[in-house]
Amino acid sequence: MSERIHEHHRGRGARELTIVFSMTLAFMVAEIVGGLLTNSLALLSDAGHMLTDAGALGLSLFAVWFASRPATPEKSYGYYRFEILAALINGVTLIFISLYIFYEAFHRFMEPPQVRSLPMLTIASLGLIVNLVGAWILYRSEGGGVNIRGAFLHLLGDALGSVGAIVAGVVMLAFDWWLADPLVSVGIGLLITYGSVRLLREVVDILMEGTPAHIDLTALGRRMTEIPGVASVHDLHIWSITSDFETMSGHVVVSDDLDGERQQEVLATLCQTLAREFGINHVTIQLESNLMVEKGRFSCHCPANGGISLSALGKSES
Repeated sequence: MSERIHEHHRGRGARELTIVFSMTLAFMVAEIVGGLLTNSLALLSDAGHMLTDAGALGLSLFAVWFASRPATPEKSYGYYRFEILAALINGVTLIFISLYIFYEAFHRFMEPPQVRSLPMLTIASLGLIVNLVGAWILYRSEGGGVNIRGAFLHLLGDALGSVGAIVAGVVMLAFDWWLADPLVSVGIGLLITYGSVRLLREVVDILMEGTPAHIDLTALGRRMTEIPGVASVHDLHIWSITSDFETMSGHVVVSDDLDGERQQEVLATLCQTLAREFGINHVTIQLESNLMVEKGRFSCHCPANGGISLSALGKSES
């Protein structure tokens, strides 16, 4: 694996993540204390939502640090997958947090307690400011990548949770309608559940080495056959090592009239095309000729492994 690709993946947006993570974690603690003092479940549930943000930011930061460890013979891809395992634990934990919010909200629907609305409103308003500032910092980040964009969307979602807590505070302050607190809590809990389920689906798909959702495997194979000198492709596999780090392997049958130098030119063109048009920078391609395929030489295909064969993708189908 190219060291250049490793370095490109490391450290992106670390400074912005550190700033926003510190802000989010500090205010999450403030919301927990404020929720307990004001007896507001809406604040506590919003703090739970901020935990999703802190978790996402913390995972991204930890992954940046952990990914800086060099690959070893035992871990040939390095430690990128730790981010995915941590995200799996985070997603399951958030589901349990949502269930607890629903449990508490149910009891408060039965016997709505009084809430100190003004302090709750003040804390929720500060939370909205923190979320918007954090989202702005990440939006302006030059680091890019799925981690930064995901954290940005987390903060926008939490800003909506803060807006909900503010609405509940205004309603209770104006009308003493205490049901507004558990009602908003349920809405925030549903927001957490939705985000957690999406996170878990992405994590499981990566662990199952599924084709990334933004890449059309068939379209990629057809594009490869458009490269001059490529007769057909087969046994293509695309998977993610971690978020925003896709890997591909495959077999490419080249024209029989190509000499060694021209084959290397085809290989270089393939790698450049896959990187530029599909964002795949780690590519492993085995070049074959029709004669090799006919004689069964250099064939590593094993149907028992369940690989998807695209051997039919040739010039005639382009």
